Amino acid sequence: MTLRLKFNLVMLAAFLAGLGLAAIFVNVVSEREARRAVLAEAAAIMGAANATIHYTDTQVSPLLNGQVKTQFLPQSIPFFAAQQIFDQMAKDFPDYAFRQPTTNPTNPADRPVPWEADIIKALAAQPELDHLVTERKTDNGTVLSYSQPIRVTSESCLACHSTPDAAPASMVDIYGRDNGFGWKLGNTVGAQVVSVPERVPLSQARSSLYVIMGGLTIVFAVMLAMLNLMLHFFIIVPVRRISKLADEVSLGNMDVPEFQVSSADEIGSLAVSFNRMRRSLVTAMGMLGD
Repeated sequence: MTLRLKFNLVMLAAFLAGLGLAAIFVNVVSEREARRAVLAEAAAIMGAANATIHYTDTQVSPLLNGQVKTQFLPQSIPFFAAQQIFDQMAKDFPDYAFRQPTTNPTNPADRPVPWEADIIKALAAQPELDHLVTERKTDNGTVLSYSQPIRVTSESCLACHSTPDAAPASMVDIYGRDNGFGWKLGNTVGAQVVSVPERVPLSQARSSLYVIMGGLTIVFAVMLAMLNLMLHFFIIVPVRRISKLADEVSLGNMDVPEFQVSSADEIGSLAVSFNRMRRSLVTAMGMLGD
């Protein structure tokens, strides 16, 4: 086995070991960063929903209050407007889902499913929380959810949700007197939930991993090529020349020239030792000839 082959095998083994460790580290970091990025996008979607709710509550609802008394207009409901805006955004964010379940909704379609009910309970039990990140297993894999509480912070909410008698008659005519009432100021009555499959951040992390591993492989290939060139010109070529000269001397040819020393490294030291040995042999052979 040649020196070059041994060197390349050792370098390849070191690279594979390093690449494996780097893959583990990069995978962990990239998954964490991708997950953080996805949650940041979910928070941005939540912020857009809250901005829509605020705008509808302060700008649109006051303009429609007079009509609501005779005809219920869902466009005047802030949470309805937020859901409609997200449904449009979903065309650009098809992996994201947005829900606003409440424990006692006016519209029965907004009742929470069990995992949403658990989120609402957790937010209600910890009033200091402004958001909650959860994971759940589904038949299609793990799903991440970013949730914010729906709390009754304004008396305006109670105009529709305190008692059936206080609510607009047009709303009661549509949804009845049994749903969406009994809310109290300060209560956590529901949650806004943005959900995204775990495969989204995992896919982003995997793409980052492939790019980084590919870059490391290219860097190693270039480095290995450069090291092989250095090995060839600074070690293999000089050693071969010294070996050839040593073969000539061992066969009795004392007329071979000395090796020209051009460096002060280990190869240069070997060359100096060879030249000294050659001169000693020439002197010894001369003394024997005399």
